[in-house]
Amino acid sequence: MAVFKDLKVIELASVLAGPSVGQFFAELGATVIKIENSETGGDVTRSWKSTQEKTDSRSAYFSAINWGKQSLSLNLKSEKDKLLFFDLLTNADVLLISFKPGDAEKLGVTYDACKHVNEKIIYAAITGYGKDDNRVGYDAVIQAESGFMSMNGEPGGNSLKMPVALIDLLAGHQLKEGILVALYARQRLGIGCKVEVSLLDSALASLANQATNYLMVGKTPTKQGSLHPNIAPYGEVVKTKDGSEILLALGSDKQFQELLKLLKLDDYLNDERFINNENRVANRKEMFEIINQAFLLFDSKEILPRLHQFKIPAGKINTVLQALQLPHASPLIFDKDGCKAVRTFVAQFSNEVLQPVKDLTSPPLLPK
Repeated sequence: MAVFKDLKVIELASVLAGPSVGQFFAELGATVIKIENSETGGDVTRSWKSTQEKTDSRSAYFSAINWGKQSLSLNLKSEKDKLLFFDLLTNADVLLISFKPGDAEKLGVTYDACKHVNEKIIYAAITGYGKDDNRVGYDAVIQAESGFMSMNGEPGGNSLKMPVALIDLLAGHQLKEGILVALYARQRLGIGCKVEVSLLDSALASLANQATNYLMVGKTPTKQGSLHPNIAPYGEVVKTKDGSEILLALGSDKQFQELLKLLKLDDYLNDERFINNENRVANRKEMFEIINQAFLLFDSKEILPRLHQFKIPAGKINTVLQALQLPHASPLIFDKDGCKAVRTFVAQFSNEVLQPVKDLTSPPLLPK
């Protein structure tokens, strides 16, 4: 659905957070021009290849968040290239920036400078720690600093980061929200604005109930594996007779009662230890031992359809391969031919034409 077909986005962003925002607009029809540093070989993620990866200048990581864009290599330290950048900016709607504080000033692409060229521009910036801290923001470091790693892992075990750069993705989502609000405001008021998020602020805001557990009762969240601190059974992983693992995520007393009936554990329907959520949280070890033993009597292919039939929230723990083989994944995966059929881009600026990217899974680095 090309709802943004008339929108032009300039992307001065690299790695994951900022480019994920650019891809969001590209997927919905916007013309997204990704400007990459000609001095450094472009977005650093182009070189982030796994040991078995055989690709061109576009790594799998880079391709994950640069689909459907056009790429132009510029050196913003060059006056000639900077003029070309500002020429592009004159009729743009959104500018994405992911510089550390101070770099926009050095390169002359601050909000004031860009607003002077295009007063309706929405200047959307991502930093690591905000405008007053010039540290470079890295997702893993911010997972550590924001409390996420202290909660992630098994009780008594090592602190672990999440297997994807989730803070980057959360910051990207928050910046999208800010941009969409700014676009709505511009439609009503006719003016642009600056929108800014930081990785650390996004991480802290995303602590959600874990933060309020501390703020309201003074309890510091600790490692609980996959267990939810407020709900049981939620996050418990049970095993089946065929060796599969199933995660349970029950959110109500009724669902737990249905689970007991399904597992033929009717003797526990009126057990005070498990009669309500508060009691189940307090007695979760005993509860788990009982239901885990019951699951061992069933094969996963037998019990999963019945769990779904009784509307009991549960799912098999899949590998990434198994997840990508799910019917739900099919519409999200495109081969090269499929991508070519979706859309092509030609961007006109000055007296030059930026050629459409041949492989729309991600842009090659084109010369200026």
